Amino acid sequence: MAVDVGDLAPDFELKDQHGTPVKLSSFRGVKNVVLVFYPLAFSGVCTGEMCALRDQFPEITRDDVELLAVSVDSFFVLKTWAERDHFNFTMLADFWPHGEVARAYGVFDDKMGVATRGTFIIDKDGVVRWKAVNPIPQAREIADYQKALAELS
Repeated sequence: MAVDVGDLAPDFELKDQHGTPVKLSSFRGVKNVVLVFYPLAFSGVCTGEMCALRDQFPEITRDDVELLAVSVDSFFVLKTWAERDHFNFTMLADFWPHGEVARAYGVFDDKMGVATRGTFIIDKDGVVRWKAVNPIPQAREIADYQKALAELS
């Protein structure tokens, strides 16, 4: 079942790249969340997208925005990738149960066993205000995230 604009975002708790649990609902009332699902660490398109978020998405330095990047990789893999490529944002491991959070958001590809490129902008009340789902080989446009966040301000 897919999550749509206007829905309350399904809550979850996943480990970040340091093994620390992060709960989506902990940002309620404090930050808008940019929730970005991607297939796999170290893959070409995913690396390009994460580098673009690092380099071209200054919104992640704002006090009212939190970027959460989610894949089915283990947090050990995410830690290595984040250190190698200097990703200073939260990377979450939807490792076990495998893809459970991606499934809850309707962006898990059962055939490939990974998330598709789903993005959800969640406001401070926990409501999905914008979403885009791209096929696995198609990178997303950061300008779309920026426009959606600007509309929340």
